[in-house]
Amino acid sequence: MRVKTPRVAPIEEADWTDAQREAIGKAKMDGRSLNIFKTLANHPGLAKRWMVFANHILGKSSISLRDREIIILRIGWLCKSGYEWGQHVLIGLKCDMSAADIEQVKTGADSTAWSDNERLLLKATDELHSDAFISDSTWQALSKYYDTEQLMDIVFTIGQYNLVSMALNTLGVQLDSGMTLDEDLCK
Repeated sequence: MRVKTPRVAPIEEADWTDAQREAIGKAKMDGRSLNIFKTLANHPGLAKRWMVFANHILGKSSISLRDREIIILRIGWLCKSGYEWGQHVLIGLKCDMSAADIEQVKTGADSTAWSDNERLLLKATDELHSDAFISDSTWQALSKYYDTEQLMDIVFTIGQYNLVSMALNTLGVQLDSGMTLDEDLCK
């Protein structure tokens, strides 16, 4: 974790106002409110509007769950976001990823573990992270596997989780119970 204590204190669900309840809605995992949502409760207007976009990426995207999680884990890794990595390790394991796959996300596109389209997803994530642009060669190669909507969802998924990783790191959102910190992120 970048900071050991929250910079913006999470608000426990029992203490939420009506506006906070409306903004966060039913966003829970395994029946409990997560620290990300408890933190966002500090700004209900932002939370309410952000949740619409976040719900598209997590629930309505045109890319497969596995592809989505490969992207999210990679951008979380690149951003050194302990919370993002920890949360999506758990989600990735539920979305057709093995622990070995998740470990290979750290290596990125150079790993031989990936199919061609997965290698391209990792390369696109690295390119957007480093240059805010997917190169023509990577875009053309991705276009062999993904249609226009999927390509757009790939870009917006990377962007969404880059933003989320920056917010989590800076606001100091701490791990939820059941999540573990990957010590390699601290190097």
